[in-house]
Amino acid sequence: MTFIKSFISPIVSVKWLHERLNAENLVVLDGTIAKPFDASHEQILNAKFFDIKQKFSDTTKEFPSAFPSAQQFQKEARVLGINQNSAIVVYDDKGIYSSARVWWLFKAFGFDNVAVLNGGFPEWKKAGFPTEKMKPNDVEQGDFVAKLQPHYMKFFDDIVYASQDKTHKIIDARSAGRFNCKEPEPREGLRMGTIPNSVNLPYTDLLNNGVLKSKKELAKAFYMVAEQHEPIIFSCGSGITACVLALGAELSGYKNISVYDGSWTEYGTLTTGEMDKPSTWTKNELLAYILMYVSHSDLSESHVEKKYILSRVNKQVYNRVSAQFEKDSDYQSIQNIIEAVKSHDYYRNDFADLFADIKLMAFADGNYDVVEQMIYNQLKKILKDD
Repeated sequence: MTFIKSFISPIVSVKWLHERLNAENLVVLDGTIAKPFDASHEQILNAKFFDIKQKFSDTTKEFPSAFPSAQQFQKEARVLGINQNSAIVVYDDKGIYSSARVWWLFKAFGFDNVAVLNGGFPEWKKAGFPTEKMKPNDVEQGDFVAKLQPHYMKFFDDIVYASQDKTHKIIDARSAGRFNCKEPEPREGLRMGTIPNSVNLPYTDLLNNGVLKSKKELAKAFYMVAEQHEPIIFSCGSGITACVLALGAELSGYKNISVYDGSWTEYGTLTTGEMDKPSTWTKNELLAYILMYVSHSDLSESHVEKKYILSRVNKQVYNRVSAQFEKDSDYQSIQNIIEAVKSHDYYRNDFADLFADIKLMAFADGNYDVVEQMIYNQLKKILKDD
């Protein structure tokens, strides 16, 4: 029986893995994200399911796939039978997607004898290699020890500092459409936008049908956005595909690399948009703007109307939105509202709530006049027909 001492590369081929499936210290992990246990699902022989969402994320945090503590990671890794002398190969069912996150997590906890299966489960099946049905974990508990390596993961305060002071090159793995605010974020209620001073390299640019491109092609892709000596932070939507960039960067010889754990989901939630770009507004900014538009239908905003708006959004949001609203013409105001609603799809399921807010604000001064009714009907038609 063979023993795998160490990997010479952070990726291995399906042929390489097939030839070593019986290695004494091999642990194969299925890192497919959000995959429920199902005995009808196929897997590579003797694979163990690495549950990113529930077992290897801090589920007490607000944002998805949050970085776990060393204690949590160590405990769950041991349950999977992982030892200090294990050699880990991780795959997922998309090719290379969430498997890179698993690889990066192990490195972040001081374990380097881990590699990603190039092309993942689709390549394994394409090669005709054997599979089996998913089965419960029944291995002996391992002796894995987690040793946190702080420089692998960056968090909100780190990214704010890096962005403002330009201490790192920030590279975003999202699609060009999302990065350039031309496509809405898939997470409902999350505004569009980008981290200031970041550049875009879609993770899909590194792949051909889920298989990493050649080292030469990878090196060219990274050369276009960063020099090898630059410190780099990779970001994405929620910290998953940023790790695909980290994998490609390591293969391309980049050394000073890290991943922003919360990525755009966290940054876009904790920061405000640019007020002259409605596509980046938060839901509260949009609500405040619409209510201001209605309240100014008679060319002024009464104290009672202002009080109502402040009951729905905080003072900082009110002041920020008010400053922008005062700059905009009536025509521009309508265009801003249309763009913001379309960009974010904020009110996809709750137009009724939005229009109730508008009516309540209009009634706040005890007088729902003809002009306010006209504005209300105009907004209803524009937003519902849009």
